Amino acid sequence: STLDRSSAASDVYKRQTLLSFILNNNSKAELISYFIATFVLPLTKWILTQLWKNYMSDKVKRFLRHPLLSDRRVLLGIWTILSLVGMLKFHRSYNNFLIFRGVYWHTVNGTSLYAAYPTEYGDVNHYGPLFSLIIAPFAILPEWIGMLLWLLFLSGWLFAAIYWSGLRKSQQVYIYWFCGFTLLTALFMQQFNIAIAAIILSSFFLIEKEHEGWAAFFIVLGTLVKLYGIVGLAFFLFSRHKVRLILWLAVWSVILFLAPMAISSPDYIIGQYQEWYSSLVAKNTENIHSIAQNISLLGLVRRTTGCMNYSDLWLILPGMALFAFPYLRFSQYKNLAFRETILASVLMFVILFSTGSESSGYIIALTGACIWYTVVPWKRGNWAVALMVFVFILSGMGNSDLIPKWIRHDYIQQYALRALPISILWLWLCYELCTKDY
Repeated sequence: STLDRSSAASDVYKRQTLLSFILNNNSKAELISYFIATFVLPLTKWILTQLWKNYMSDKVKRFLRHPLLSDRRVLLGIWTILSLVGMLKFHRSYNNFLIFRGVYWHTVNGTSLYAAYPTEYGDVNHYGPLFSLIIAPFAILPEWIGMLLWLLFLSGWLFAAIYWSGLRKSQQVYIYWFCGFTLLTALFMQQFNIAIAAIILSSFFLIEKEHEGWAAFFIVLGTLVKLYGIVGLAFFLFSRHKVRLILWLAVWSVILFLAPMAISSPDYIIGQYQEWYSSLVAKNTENIHSIAQNISLLGLVRRTTGCMNYSDLWLILPGMALFAFPYLRFSQYKNLAFRETILASVLMFVILFSTGSESSGYIIALTGACIWYTVVPWKRGNWAVALMVFVFILSGMGNSDLIPKWIRHDYIQQYALRALPISILWLWLCYELCTKDY
């Protein structure tokens, strides 16, 4: 009994001594940090682990299997709501839509599409003259109606492209959920990148379905609006009717090149294509050092190393070689999963190796990430799951207000860190394309 009392007194003394040492030698902030790291975090981890093992795991699984969560009508409703939420930026941050409206009206009035109009909007247009016809139905309406329909049009176009893609229903549902948050980011910016994702998807799956004429239409459309569409040519080798595809590419190139002349004049449109080329060259130079642009592998390397005095070709050329190498595996062409993984590679490559990559463009890359994760004939392991979580948090939500402002501005934006998870995933994808049997 005496021994027990002595031992207890000794323990109390030790705890008092430890607490006294902490109080006397550390600031209040350090004491709180010590308490959280030593007691709160381990206890929280233990509680959450026990809850997950004993209760939450089965509940979550049953919830995720609920039929409503995989009902594409429900998902269409959610994407429609996201478009309505995008209207919160009206009169607050809708400069991009004003630029887009201006493309139509400047085409009609015969004024430069690439000059600055500070009394109308900030920044300048960088889309091709063909864009004037795409935006026309929305530009002639009052601003708020036009913007609302524009957002519904963009999200509806991508939703439809995924729906009619030929992907399995489970794959489609995965994309709808995984990309929803990134879609909202792009809608807040009213950006055409949503449609670019739809155009690339459509180019691939129309070739798969042997509709080369419409595949060529989307390839040319995307190219003459924002150049990104040209990556649809990456699917040329998968076409069963290559001559037909070439002929349709030529036909649609002529038709869509001439189309904007219907609301202007031939001389004006030809002159605007020349101006467009000059503006893109100048924009590429600006993008290299822009904090809001070049959110790509190119920008990631430049900003993390601090080295600015080199050509991007040192990264682009090896990237193109790595991208092209799987095409030498002709025996894999017969496997749909191989071809769909090439599609995923294209969707990520166009963002990783473009100085024009911006926050809204990650709807394209994340669509590619979802396809990579879901199309392979083998089961993905824990590392792949962890990487997709990393992609969702950093690449998908890296521009969100849910992440503290100092982290977003001082780290994610400053070092183009949104490109990091996609870069890792793309390199993994390239390894699989070069080594795996699909």
